[in-house]
Amino acid sequence: MKTRYGVSPWVLNFPDSRRPDHPRLRGEHAVDVVIVGGGLAGCATAYACASAGLKTILLEGDRLGQGSAGRSAGLLLPEPGPQFRDVAAALGLRSARHAFEAWRRASLDAAALLRRLKIRCELEPLTTLTLSPGDSEKILRREFEARVDAGLSPAWLGARQVKSATGLDAAAAMRVRDAFTLDPYRACLGLATAAGARKAKLFERTRVRKVKFTRKDALVLTDDAAVRTSKVVVTTGMATVEFSQLRRHFKRRETYLALTEPVPATIRKQLGPQDMTFRDSHTPRRRVRWTADHRLLIAGADQDQPADRLRDATRIQRTGQLMYELLTMYPAIAGLRPEFGWELPYGETADGLMYIGAHRNYPHHVFALGGPSDSITGAFLAARLVTRAVQDASEKEDQVFGFTR
Repeated sequence: MKTRYGVSPWVLNFPDSRRPDHPRLRGEHAVDVVIVGGGLAGCATAYACASAGLKTILLEGDRLGQGSAGRSAGLLLPEPGPQFRDVAAALGLRSARHAFEAWRRASLDAAALLRRLKIRCELEPLTTLTLSPGDSEKILRREFEARVDAGLSPAWLGARQVKSATGLDAAAAMRVRDAFTLDPYRACLGLATAAGARKAKLFERTRVRKVKFTRKDALVLTDDAAVRTSKVVVTTGMATVEFSQLRRHFKRRETYLALTEPVPATIRKQLGPQDMTFRDSHTPRRRVRWTADHRLLIAGADQDQPADRLRDATRIQRTGQLMYELLTMYPAIAGLRPEFGWELPYGETADGLMYIGAHRNYPHHVFALGGPSDSITGAFLAARLVTRAVQDASEKEDQVFGFTR
């Protein structure tokens, strides 16, 4: 079996006969909202805005869902990525508690929305664990106690419980519920279809070249179209060159993912339950999950984005590294090969939280940028907060994700 490099299995395995093909935008238009970026955040926001009765256009420069959304690990996680203690130290206890509670609620709301819309994306509940080897158990214990003191509800697992849950030897683990696994590409396309059913208009291969704005409104310009709008929503994951003043808020990073061939049943019995995902305290950290077709996916080996000329070699090297690390966790999989190896670019923020909201230098704009590399929950949180901002109905606590935090 030859490893497929640089391509996401979610996108590759989707039937071409069912893949939607949206037109380019041409001509002059006037709408309430223009969404720039057709990933999960963009499609979820398009659905939310259209459901709120706003005349909505979504513009994607390439194909819907084939960027970060379709290259993710396919996890809805109930925690935003950084440690609670770190967020509390940076923003204060109240803001940290709100950020974690909002993220957990977004995970649950996302799963409920996908079920309500009957989007078939292999959505399944699972628990998520943070593992600790013996030399870092005290650090994890402090994180656990800080969350408990803040009114959050993690659980503590001892070494024997960790072994039962994961098949791994670790001193302890912190367990958090309300996580889900899914096919992120199918989820994205399903949300796009639902947005279209609510009269949102979606366009592919329509790259935004410039946004002009006055005190009254904004004008979004593409190669073949001009759209006048009250609000421009930017959900491109990272600040693009059109928004150079925002780029200082993000560090351009990549995480790498490797997906094994199917694990035989005789080996699966040795590896513990499949209804969980875990990360460890390794630097850079690693995330492991099972897929619905009994494969192991490992994500990690994060680093700054390499130069384009090094991308192919880096992808191969990192895939091999991740497979070796997975083998050290589960020696029973010796002989299994990676069927896929790919990378996921993301924008790392100083405190690990997304930026969602307006920025004073860009009138009539609302942004949803950055965030963790191993979870798509932020897309659904962004959809809720952005829709409120577009309607001038933002709540005070939304500022924990804003540029002024």
